[in-house]
Amino acid sequence: MSKNKVISDAVIKRLPRYYRMLKILENEGTVRVSSGSLADMLNITASQVRQDFSNFGEFGQQGYGYTVSSLKAEIAGILGLDKPHDMIIIGCGNIGTALAHYKGFTDDGFTVRAAFDVNPQVAAGLPEEVAFYTMDRLSEYVESHNVDIAIIATQKEVALSVAEQLKSIGVNRIWNFAPTDISLSDSELVVENINMSDSLFVLSYKIK
Repeated sequence: MSKNKVISDAVIKRLPRYYRMLKILENEGTVRVSSGSLADMLNITASQVRQDFSNFGEFGQQGYGYTVSSLKAEIAGILGLDKPHDMIIIGCGNIGTALAHYKGFTDDGFTVRAAFDVNPQVAAGLPEEVAFYTMDRLSEYVESHNVDIAIIATQKEVALSVAEQLKSIGVNRIWNFAPTDISLSDSELVVENINMSDSLFVLSYKIK
C-alpha cells in the first residue's frame, strides 16, 4: 500500500470486523475462506470484501480464496495488532474500573498497566496486576514507563484538561470514554471518542 494513499473511514471500520471473524475461523480450524463466504458471515457483498482488501495489496488467489491465518496476520499488521500496546486509565469510576478488569484487551496485545485517579480509595476496586497512582504521579509515570494509549474515563468536566495534560507530557493516543467529545488541534494527537449514549440512542431509534 502506498504511504500516501488515503483509506476511507468506512473501510477502516470494517477491518476489525474482518479480524474478529478470521479469529473465529482460525479457532475453528478453518484453513481458507472465500470472499463470498466471508461476505455472507459479515452481511456485506463479496465485491466489497475484495475492494476493501485491494486497498492494502493482493491477499488471496483467484479460485482459492484466502488463507485464514495469513489474512488474519495481514489485517493484524494493518491494524497495528502485531505488536504489544501498553495502556493507562485516567479515572477509576464505574467505567474505568470495568475497563481495568476487562480481560479481552490482552488477547490482542493491549495491556492496562496502570490507573490514575484523584481519590486513592478507588484503588481497592482495581485488579492486582494494574498499578494505581494518584493523578499527581501521572507525569512521573509517563517519564519512566512506556505508554502507547491513555484511556480517559473521567467526568466530562475534566476530560479536556486531562487530554491536554496527556498531550503536554507526550501521550498522543487517547481512547475517550468521558461523556463528551475531545478535540484538540494537534496533527500528532489521535483521539477516538466513544459515546455510549449515542449508540443507545441509535438503538432506541431502531426499536421505534
